Amino acid sequence: MSTKKIVFLSVMLLFSFYAIAQSITYSAPDREDVRNMNYETLGKLQGNFLIYKNYRNIHTISVYGDDMKLVTKNKIEGLPDKLFNADFITYPDFCYMFYQYQKKNIVYCMAQKIDAMGKQIGQPLELDTTVLAFNASNKIYSSAYSENKQRITFFKINTKSDKQYVVTTLLFNADLSLLHRSVLNIQMPEKNDYLTAFELDNQGNLAFLRAWGTSQNDNIIGLDLYFKPAMENSVVISPLNVKGLFLDDLHVKFDNENKHCLVTGFFARQRRGSVEGLYNYIWDETTQSQLHAGILTFNDELRNDARGENNMRNAFNNYYIHNIIMRKDGGYLLTAESAYSTSRGNSYNRWDYMYGSPFFNPYDYYYGYGYGMGMMGSYFYPWSFGSPMYNVNRFFADNIMILSFNPGDSLEWSNVIHKSQYDDNSDAFIGYGLLNSGDQLHFLFNTVERRQSLLTDQSITPDGQIVRNPLFKNLDRGYQFMPRQGKQTGLRQMIIPCQYRGYITFAKVVL
Repeated sequence: MSTKKIVFLSVMLLFSFYAIAQSITYSAPDREDVRNMNYETLGKLQGNFLIYKNYRNIHTISVYGDDMKLVTKNKIEGLPDKLFNADFITYPDFCYMFYQYQKKNIVYCMAQKIDAMGKQIGQPLELDTTVLAFNASNKIYSSAYSENKQRITFFKINTKSDKQYVVTTLLFNADLSLLHRSVLNIQMPEKNDYLTAFELDNQGNLAFLRAWGTSQNDNIIGLDLYFKPAMENSVVISPLNVKGLFLDDLHVKFDNENKHCLVTGFFARQRRGSVEGLYNYIWDETTQSQLHAGILTFNDELRNDARGENNMRNAFNNYYIHNIIMRKDGGYLLTAESAYSTSRGNSYNRWDYMYGSPFFNPYDYYYGYGYGMGMMGSYFYPWSFGSPMYNVNRFFADNIMILSFNPGDSLEWSNVIHKSQYDDNSDAFIGYGLLNSGDQLHFLFNTVERRQSLLTDQSITPDGQIVRNPLFKNLDRGYQFMPRQGKQTGLRQMIIPCQYRGYITFAKVVL
């Protein structure tokens, strides 16, 4: 048999196996799971899938078997009527629910342990309290946890003085034993200073940025990296040289394998100008010094591939970073998606949204950071920090750009997954869910064919090749997938919420 025939048959067998392996299993609609309820997939615990649901002041944990049939549903007892938030961390045998509420002039930060059958273990644990002289309108504690989930931090920021923020941090282990508490005085000398991009490494070290610009929702023109060792009451400050650059959409990511810290974001050469490329800075934890700093200017080939309906100059003006995946060799992958909105024929770019300091509030001395544990799997969209002055009535989520960097921080390859999505008055069905199967990254998103919404799987190989996988064969009519809110629960498995006849259901998708 010729080599070409062997290769052809191998490919056909691979796709046949893939088509057979693909499956979708739906949960039955529950009349209590109305469209506007809050929910979060917690993960797979001892073979069951746990999903948190909240409608009004009722909080429950639904437990589904591998066949997505409801095993049991437990109400979480003892919660106050009004919670500021509900965040979760999931382990193989249990999970934690973290929540905040105010009673009289005290805000409580609490934790409740929940077992693999969705039942409460013991009484709620008080993690910290804060005395306020006002009724808080939002949570005041923000949170982050390490990649291995062995370190958890809660922090609050007192912004009473615009010249000095007081940052209180509480570091816990996986048993919720307090390891260290610190109070940091962060000088804020610039008029429009703010803190952002808080990240925790596996040892409990905390990193964040102090950024400043010419106004609250403007380019960043100055940047410092703050590194707080886990068991110390001080910070190491590293000024970043960003002279001549106007930055936006900044992110911090720890490389736990190599003990590095990455700072990255888009840059322009003019204030509120067109995005020209990516700024990258790598800091070494061991030497506590800069390892690399540089910029990647997007070339015309990538611009042409990624631009969608934009012209070449504005090709990346609607892109936002969603995922940063560290590799063991010190390299990393970055994904970004084009997203924007329109209203009455007007199109809005990144400068039309209320962006800037997530702590800025002229009335509250404490103001919770915009991302919590429950947001770890979610993606940033520009309208999530506040829409333009007109009501947005159409949301768009288009092409996905994937960049791969080698350990020396130079670009290895780039590619673009092309898609065009929009929806009116809701952004729930646009965007993508990401599944890492080890050998490939799978991007799951909805496409419309013959007026029917179909769940699509396109993946990218380690060398940057895009694979357009076969369409799912058992898509039931009437189910609208919300892949952006999906959560990976196995090597090739994801739970994706769906909307069915006005109710929320959940689908187990196996690739």
